[in-house]
Amino acid sequence: MSQDEVRIAKSEEEILACFPVVSELRTHLSKEAFVDRVRLQEREGYRLAYLSGTSGPVAAAGFRILENLALGRVFYVDDLVTLDRERSRGHGRRLLAWLHARAQDAGCDAFELDSGTHRKDAHRFYEREGMSIVSYRFAKGARKTPKG
Repeated sequence: MSQDEVRIAKSEEEILACFPVVSELRTHLSKEAFVDRVRLQEREGYRLAYLSGTSGPVAAAGFRILENLALGRVFYVDDLVTLDRERSRGHGRRLLAWLHARAQDAGCDAFELDSGTHRKDAHRFYEREGMSIVSYRFAKGARKTPKG
């Protein structure tokens, strides 16, 4: 595999190799339960894509295609993260462009993701990539502690 090629993690080994990347965003996850959590979500259409560097995955994105009354067919990005030490090297931009192209190929009417209000650097990145803040999300109940 080329280092700049985006792939879908299919094997347990590929999924597990993405854990160090995803855990930088989802700090509550345990390595022991990660593959099982991904496999459970796959039953609902979730896929885990990754971009590799010389020593393994450097960026990862979890996504799925949904249908809803408000927007129609939606390409939803659950998770999008680049290893901290690999940021500002274009990995996130390449992965986001790959995701957007996949959404277009799938005939999606919308391309969306949520980003915690505290993630200002991520918001600047999304805006640079042509995305806009279009709504507030309200929640009630247990939430995972946000990370910087």
